[in-house]
Amino acid sequence: MNQIELRALAKINLGLDVLGRRENGYHDVRMIMQSIYLYDEVKIEKKDTPGIEVVTNLKFLPVNGDNIAYKAAELLKEEFHISEGVRITLKKHIPVAAGLAGGSSNAAAVLFGMNRMFRLGLSRKSLMERGVKLGADVPYCIMRGTVLAEGIGEELRTLPAMPKCTVLIAKPPVSVSTKTVYEALDSKEIVEHPDIDGIIDGLEQHNLRQIASCMGNVLEDVTIPMHPVINEIKKEMTDAGALGAMMSGSGPTVFGLFESRAAARTAQKRIREKALTKQVYVTSIHSVRRNQDAD
Repeated sequence: MNQIELRALAKINLGLDVLGRRENGYHDVRMIMQSIYLYDEVKIEKKDTPGIEVVTNLKFLPVNGDNIAYKAAELLKEEFHISEGVRITLKKHIPVAAGLAGGSSNAAAVLFGMNRMFRLGLSRKSLMERGVKLGADVPYCIMRGTVLAEGIGEELRTLPAMPKCTVLIAKPPVSVSTKTVYEALDSKEIVEHPDIDGIIDGLEQHNLRQIASCMGNVLEDVTIPMHPVINEIKKEMTDAGALGAMMSGSGPTVFGLFESRAAARTAQKRIREKALTKQVYVTSIHSVRRNQDAD
């Protein structure tokens, strides 16, 4: 195998709670992650010359050791003494720095792809153990599907599959620093925690409306005051019929869950007409067959 092409899926958080801050600066979280059909295309090729080459369609992205996909390739090359060079081509569709784990998903795809291409024989669990060295979301991006994440995000447990629905993704043209958001959260008392157990119960009952009604993200309390456009987008989604709308991760991306694809299209049109963002996509939930490797 001289090359492999993969889809690196985005994720949303159906629920995100922060339980405390550790002495090392990491935060203990309890969150429910869900992969969706919004993805980057990742191609990995063997090349004659040594080293790692990263090519991307976004000029502002780093293509050296500052790119997490590069770091993923470097990790495996060093551990398994791979002398052949690799070229990684990233065709980015997932909005960058948006709370959708695009970079982490790229790294996960590189680990998965190089494992296959170089016949390293690593299990999914072994890949996840290496992934956490790159970032807290990388193990989940290897696992995918509907998952409860605890610890700093690396303790993962499979949950019943999310009911099928239409997902609207809207990323406003603002930049959010995850570090700044968590620092702001540390400086205030968390008064209301999202109902993570309620979401899990909704998943077990296969009840989309219950899941949507229990959704919550504790980081909204600090990110929305910085960027009120997030609330405006949430309102457009719920006014158009979303069962629930919420910020994903530390933001600024907002997602809405819809029973009707037509309603999601209406919300998409309104958000564009009001110039809240140009990056707004209609997509769907991605489910994983647990007895198979993900692609």
